[in-house]
Formats: sequence, structure tokens, C-alpha cells
Amino acid sequence: MASAQAPTYPPMWRLFPGRVATFCIVELQKLSHDRTEVFTRALQPVLWLLIFGETFNRLHAIPTGDVPYLDFLAPGIIAQSGLFVAIFYGIMIIWERDSGLLTKLLVTPTPRSALILGKAFAAGIRAILQVIVVLVLCVVLGVGLTDNPLRIAGAFAVVVLGSAFFACLSMTIAGIVLKRDRLMGIGQMITMPLFFASSALYPVAIMPTWLRYLSRVNPLTYEVDALRGLLINAHAQLLRDFIVLLVAVIVGVVTASSLVDRLAR
Repeated sequence: MASAQAPTYPPMWRLFPGRVATFCIVELQKLSHDRTEVFTRALQPVLWLLIFGETFNRLHAIPTGDVPYLDFLAPGIIAQSGLFVAIFYGIMIIWERDSGLLTKLLVTPTPRSALILGKAFAAGIRAILQVIVVLVLCVVLGVGLTDNPLRIAGAFAVVVLGSAFFACLSMTIAGIVLKRDRLMGIGQMITMPLFFASSALYPVAIMPTWLRYLSRVNPLTYEVDALRGLLINAHAQLLRDFIVLLVAVIVGVVTASSLVDRLAR
């Protein structure tokens, strides 16, 4: 009698993209349970544009050269909307741990990095849905956005990368603190410093020296710079911005993946 042979599986490098896509789709399906989430989360960016943007556009208090302040602000608020979606993403993975779902996922032969990357890109796609709401408002307010579809697609890619990094940052913090309430507190504590220590509200040139140094290590600064270059045709170092965001995502995935097992214990 021929001996039974163990089933053979394709190499992991072939399975990896499919696993990432599966985890991403599973995360996006959660939107069906609360379809108003996109619009409720878009409320804060909308208020920033309507109140802060319109007011400072009239005051001319922040020097932005030949670019109207509302045009200058819009890419920063788009980046902010992605940040707000992603920075609390770690709460979901803690909830999955508490419900036992995370343990079931980790006993499968799926790489930890596929799990983290799938969730990170799901955060980026969620952010795009919210960004579309903000872009529609920008058009209504008369912001001078580009109508080049390639530039708009590039801006979406930037938002996905930026949001993916901040989702990884949130999941890294989750792997350290292990508790939802602690993660919520830390997320609230770092969100506004990340926002204000970037070029979202004002040019880097007018920042005090110490804040300039902080802005240089803040991935949000590079996300905003890329969005300004793509959406309002402002001067930007697009290649540098994309490289920084891509490296940030890779580092974020590696770091968060290394802490997943600690979260599941």
C-alpha cells in the first residue's frame, strides 16, 4: 500500500499577497455594520476646513506665498483625516484578542506581517473613503485642486501609505500597552502633537527651530508635502516623500508584527 503523502502547499511568497488581501477585505467588511462611520469621522476635518480654514484665509495671518491659505490647508486636513482614522486602529486588534479571534488567526500558517499589512492597508482604504468626503467639500469651497486623474490617484496612494504607517504605529502601541483604555489615552495624547508638529497648518519655514527638527522626523510632514505637490501643484520633493512613507510603513509593519504574539498571550 502506498504511504499517505502530506499535502504540499505553495511557497509563502506566493500565498503572501492573497493573505494580505484577505485580511484587508475582512477589515473593510466591518464597515457594513456601521455605514455612517465614514461621515461621522469626516466631521472633524470638515470643521477644520469650514471654521479654521475660512477664518485664517480671511485674516492672511499665516504666510503661504501666492497660495491662498485655504488651498494650502486642504492637503493638510486630508492627511489629518487619514491620521484620525488610523491612529486608533490598534483598538480593533485588542478587541480581536479579547474575543479570541486573534488567537485563531495566529495558529494558522499565515505570517504575522501579512496580518498587520492587511489591516494597515484596510486603514488606508477607509481613509480614502473619508478623504473623498473632504475633497468634495474642498471643491464646494473653491479650493484650487488639480483635475489630473493621475495626480489624484497619486494623492490616494500617499494617503494609503500615510494611514498604513499610523495604523501600524497604533498596533505597535497596542502590542506594548495591551489594554484598550491605555491605547485610547496614548492615541489622544499623540494625535494633536503629530498634527501640530507637521506642515499641515503652517509652512516649516516659520516654525521655531526645535519644532522644525520634530517635523523632519514626523511622517505626516512628508505626507502633507506630497499631497500639496500632487493636489495643488505646490513645490514638493515627491520622490523623497514617497520613499520616506514607504520606509516608514516597512518599519511599522516589522515592528507591529514582532509584537503580535505578545498581544495574543
